[in-house]
Amino acid sequence: MKKRWILNLILLAVVAGLVSFLYLRPKPDAVKQAAYEVSSYKLAEFNAIKVEFPAKAAVTFEKVNGFWNLTAPYKTRADQASVQRILAIIAASSSQKIVTDDLQKFGLHQPSIKLTLYRDKNDSEEFLFGTYNPLNDEQYVSHRNTVYLISNDYGSAASSQVIELVDKAPLKPTEKVVGFDFSHLEQWEASRLNLDLVDGQWKVSLDKAKPTQNEMNEWADYSWIHTRAKSVELYTPDRKVTHPSFEVKLADGSKVHFDKIQESPELILARPDEGLMYYFPQDEGFVMLNPPINLPSK
Repeated sequence: MKKRWILNLILLAVVAGLVSFLYLRPKPDAVKQAAYEVSSYKLAEFNAIKVEFPAKAAVTFEKVNGFWNLTAPYKTRADQASVQRILAIIAASSSQKIVTDDLQKFGLHQPSIKLTLYRDKNDSEEFLFGTYNPLNDEQYVSHRNTVYLISNDYGSAASSQVIELVDKAPLKPTEKVVGFDFSHLEQWEASRLNLDLVDGQWKVSLDKAKPTQNEMNEWADYSWIHTRAKSVELYTPDRKVTHPSFEVKLADGSKVHFDKIQESPELILARPDEGLMYYFPQDEGFVMLNPPINLPSK
């Protein structure tokens, strides 16, 4: 019995020593997966973009005064964040880098997307999007005779529906608001409500109004400067139909006209000069057209 007890102690000591060795031994460095940069270009290098597809019209963009505009299939303001997501291809990294002329192997001989970034009309960079890797759903992309395997997010950004690439802000980033003429909306028609920003202070055309400057600034900022519609559509004005309307006054003396197409169950505003309709949730829409001018209760 005594020998068996001693043997058990020896075995226990061996097991404890083995466990301690495995736990305390230096850990080997984790194997780092190679990462290859698709390019080292800078976003500011490019002034135009063309996205081509096998079976639908190309989409093109041009940067004007620091802002991206859609130029085809129709001309309008572009959503800046969406364009940045397309341009993000230049910062992509890949776990594979294959120098090859065999584009067919990766579905690049007939690319699903051809993305061209222009510095000027004679200086451009081309990216071809091919098939997907079935193991990780990443996509093969070719640039300068080199094939990379990158996230499918880049292809998704480039192939977005055109209407999703339109700026959802009702005002241009260069349009500085200095007032509103709400006198042609039903709720303000009798009072002929006008708002004007004079020397940094909001003035209301109604004598009984008691606006608080902070509230007015927050309203203008939230509802008009930084607001975004939940969706947009193309708009062709019907000259036979008259809609309630209002105008936004700008610092350069011009005005932006909006037609109110619908107020419920969602607010739909149309901007005839840009041929766009903007859709807002009903609660946000109510705030947009009803500034906090603090009229006394009747």
